[in-house]
Amino acid sequence: MNMHDAAAVFPSTVMHSRRFPMQYRFSYRVFSLLVDIDRLPEIGRNPLFSIDRFNLFSLYQRDHGARDGSAWRGWVEQVLHKQGISAPIGNIQLLCFPRILGYGFNPLSLWFCHDTTGNLLAVIGEVRNTFGEHHHYLLHEQGKPLAPIVTGSKQKVFHVSPFVGMQARYEFFIHQPQDKLNILIHEYEGDELMLIASQQGQREAFSTRVLLQCFARIPLQSLKIMALIHWEALKIWLKGGTFHRKPAPPTEEIT
Repeated sequence: MNMHDAAAVFPSTVMHSRRFPMQYRFSYRVFSLLVDIDRLPEIGRNPLFSIDRFNLFSLYQRDHGARDGSAWRGWVEQVLHKQGISAPIGNIQLLCFPRILGYGFNPLSLWFCHDTTGNLLAVIGEVRNTFGEHHHYLLHEQGKPLAPIVTGSKQKVFHVSPFVGMQARYEFFIHQPQDKLNILIHEYEGDELMLIASQQGQREAFSTRVLLQCFARIPLQSLKIMALIHWEALKIWLKGGTFHRKPAPPTEEIT
């Protein structure tokens, strides 16, 4: 196996489009990492990238999964087995934004969980809000291999934006990442499509050169994302958007 199998970089464009009660659309550039969680020490040999310590780019195990700093595999396997997926779990990949100069924020991270023969068995969507809370949405077919485009519907149970209510549901369309990255989420209120969010990108090698190019284009990615979230919220508020108070987070870790 080589580094191509261990990690990849996906320079991407994120787009949000809201259709009602007010219309808006915006997009911005990001880059995501796709990492094999069993090969973190190998990935951390890149001079610009570290695991669980400060660097230009880094991943901290306490930022995802159980969030106690423990190894991710045990948490993933426990989640899947509790949901009735009894097959042995093979390769697990995490798609996320890295920390840059020690700071990171991931509105959505995705875990791609395969069996020992390489079939995709489940996708865990890890959602985080700006209040420091997180929740997980699990897509699976009771242990059966998933299609190349993973689809699923989930009732919204976790507060994300104060200008989007909780009476909504998500429709997911997630392409298994290969040479391209394509994630599409539709959010409905009742039967009416209210919000479209997407991320589309092209695979690049996990290398010092590519990481430096990403830093040159988007030097403070997570700060940019956080600023955009609050800027767009301010514009919605100024236009008279309905404000929804944050409810208590769900008691269950997985939906």
